[in-house]
Order: sequence, then C-alpha cells, then structure tokens
Amino acid sequence: MQRVLPEVLGHRWGLTMTFDILGVKLVGLTAENGRKLLLTLVFVALSLLISRGLQALAGAVFHQRRNRKVQFWTQQTTKLLGVLVLVVGLISIWFDNPVRLTTIAGLLSAGLAVALQRVVTAIAAYFVILRGKVFHIGDRIAMSGVRGDVIDLGFVRTTIMEMGQPPAEQGDEPSVWVESRQYTGRIVTVTNDKIFEAPVYNYSGEFPYLWDEMHVPIQYTADRKRAEQILLETVRRHTVKMEEVAKKDLEELRRRYFVDPVNLDPRVYLRLTDNWIELTVRFVAKTRGIRELKDKMSREILDAFDAAGIQVASATYEIVGLPPLRIEGPAVNSIPHDAP
Repeated sequence: MQRVLPEVLGHRWGLTMTFDILGVKLVGLTAENGRKLLLTLVFVALSLLISRGLQALAGAVFHQRRNRKVQFWTQQTTKLLGVLVLVVGLISIWFDNPVRLTTIAGLLSAGLAVALQRVVTAIAAYFVILRGKVFHIGDRIAMSGVRGDVIDLGFVRTTIMEMGQPPAEQGDEPSVWVESRQYTGRIVTVTNDKIFEAPVYNYSGEFPYLWDEMHVPIQYTADRKRAEQILLETVRRHTVKMEEVAKKDLEELRRRYFVDPVNLDPRVYLRLTDNWIELTVRFVAKTRGIRELKDKMSREILDAFDAAGIQVASATYEIVGLPPLRIEGPAVNSIPHDAP
C-alpha cells in the first residue's frame, strides 16, 4: 500500500496529470504545459523589457551625438537580437523533442505561406531594406505615393512623417495642401512589401543634396545679361558652402557607383516664349530647408531687379476693340403719354 500510493499520486498529481471537467478531459491542459505557459509569460515579459530598455538607451546615447546611421543600426540590431532570443527561448521551452519540432515547423511554414503571405513578404522586405540599404531612419523618401521622412522602421511597416509637394507635383496621389517640401502633420504607415511593387525614391540617402531650379520671366526689352548676373550672384552667395561639401559627397558617390562627372556650379538657362524670356537658374541645395533658401534668394533677386530697372514679365492682355452691338426687340417709348 505504501508503494502503490506514491505511484497513484504521482500519476494523478505529477507533471503528466490531465485535467477534466465533468468527465471531459481537456486536451493539452496539463501541469507540465501550465508550467511551460507560466515560464513563457515570464520569459516574454523579461525579453521585451530588456529589448525596450536597450533600444531606449541606444536612442538616448546616439540622439545626443546626432549620428542617425549609428542610432538606426543599433536599434535594428537590438530588435533582431531580441526577436532571435525570444524565438530560441520559446522553442527551448516548448519543444524538447526534435522530431516534434520538425513536424510543427513544417506545419507552421505551410500555414504561414498561405494565410500570412503578405506579412511574410513584408518581413522579407524588411531584411531587404536593411541589407540593400534602401533607406534608413531619418531619410527623406517617396514610397508608394507617400513623401516624407522615415521616423520608424518595423518588421512589417514603415512609418513616414508626410511632407507636401511642389506645385508641379500637386496632381499626384495622394493630394496634399502644403505647396512645398515641408511637413503636413500627417503620419503615414506603409507596409514594407511595397518596395517590391514600386520604386523607392531616396532624397537624402547616398547623396543628401538635390538639384533645384528657379524660373524668372523677364521682358524682351530688359537687360537679360544683367538679370543673368544677378541670378548667379544671388545663388552663389547662398550655395557656395554647399557646393564645396557636395563635391566631396559626389566623389564618394562616384567611387561607389557608375556616375558620370557632374558640374555643381550654378548655371542660368534661357528659354524663348511667346510672351517673355524665361531665365532658369539651376543650383545645388540640401535636401531640407529648400523652401527657406528659395524664399531668401527670391527676395534678394526682386530687390536687385528693382535697383537695375528690370521688370518681371507677366501675361497681360490689351483689348483693342469691341464688335458692334445691336439690340433687337420692340421699341419702348420712354416719354409719358401725358407729357406736353
């Protein structure tokens, strides 16, 4: 009796004990699974806590140094290591039998391939973004019709702070109300798998400068040589430092890619129209702050034009004549009948 009792108790209350309600056995609900579930919850909580703590620490350290690339790669590495540790830990807790693990892995793979196809594609795109250096956090991009700065990159989605569009791009979808490359205030999330469907435009990744233009129409009778001189002098005052830095970045870009030599000096192009001479000044500017830069240059150009007596042309119309008017209808006598 003394030997049988521990075996019975061990069978009933040991780790392999099954629970039942009104004689109905609950499949999979055992003391061993309960212990594994409790251990899983504790392990997941600790893993998430440590991962979030490391990401916050890295963000605080590198945010002060303003090194976005180091901050980006540190955060992504921390995320990947956290997920790897979490997956390995969960597998170690629940699957102690290699044969059962192989079977479960095959079933999960088949299920994920069918039910979570877009999610799997988005996760694959996440690694393509990292490995292919498509963009980093802080880059200004256009992705799936959304333009703005990348403020977060997850395993499935990319978060973008949306910016406006220049007037020439106002017709593009989605429509925005800000007529320049400045924030609209909307935060947009785009799934990572969109990089397989459409091109991604990076404004600030490898070469953080853009070629921009300003169009100024003048009359045919105006001093176009003086106008061209004013445009070049104004642009050079505001972009000379950018040109020096941009030349170094351009050389690095040419070292890594097959890029032909490009002249970064500002230049004015002339175009003849039916109404005026259009002067287009082309210059290099940083990706951010273009609206403020063009505002300062426009004010200085207008002041210089006024001092030089150069007028900005505009479309005017002169009415030289009107066709004769004829009014048809019954004649009306405006003189009262009782008038003398």
